[in-house]
Amino acid sequence: MATRASHLRIAAIGDIHVSKNSVGKFQALFAQISSSADVLVLCGDFTDYGLPDEARILARELTASVKIPIVAVLGNHDYESGKQDEIRHILTDASVNVLDGEVVEVHGVGFAGVKGFAGGFGRGALGPWGEHAIKQFVQEAVDEALKLESALARLRTQRRVAVLHYAPIRGTVEGEPPEILPYLGSSRLEEPINRYRVNAVFHGHAHRGSPEGKTSTGVPVYNVAMPLLARLNPDRPPFLILELPLDEPVQPPTEAGAPRLEPIVKTA
Repeated sequence: MATRASHLRIAAIGDIHVSKNSVGKFQALFAQISSSADVLVLCGDFTDYGLPDEARILARELTASVKIPIVAVLGNHDYESGKQDEIRHILTDASVNVLDGEVVEVHGVGFAGVKGFAGGFGRGALGPWGEHAIKQFVQEAVDEALKLESALARLRTQRRVAVLHYAPIRGTVEGEPPEILPYLGSSRLEEPINRYRVNAVFHGHAHRGSPEGKTSTGVPVYNVAMPLLARLNPDRPPFLILELPLDEPVQPPTEAGAPRLEPIVKTA
């Protein structure tokens, strides 16, 4: 499909949770995405139990229906059975760009992706103090943030998109029970997003969160968990279309580092 000169149309969806009973379930949805967008972003939890057979079903669905580039990150469900490397290989063999600190450029737009991790937000973020287990937990969140920072630093494109599974801000997980908010993301992921003039961020994981938010410097963040999109718009296909301008000059960042380029969000 030819890309429109003025915008890159990004279709984003997460948390599709393919199971052994999902054969044929997603072909119509993926075909619609393929005809509506220039690139598909998958924000993790492709599988239900992290099983290679589930990933193979997804790979066949994508191969049969999607004719545009695909960018993806794994989610926590994809780690459930300890087969995450095999799942990644299965999807890579199906021409999916599965990112874990890597980057890919699609039609002049740079995509950087990591799974992310939990730990909480702002002043409520868990700190590396006390027991070794706590320090390990916090270090995992720090490592994911550093991985994202390294990836964004390697991009040389004017437009940058961050792809995550866990949320980088509290705003897009609000709506979930307050007790579990710290397990849905980490504000440590927000720091590199603010620093590197990211134009848009996609994540999933929070099935009952909020669809949109912004970082502290104004970077737009979109929660594209399929259960959330299906509940909010029951009469529409459960994916988000964002049109990222390509032909507008990127203005200098503000003092806080946020870009001054607003993407256009359209419902599917």
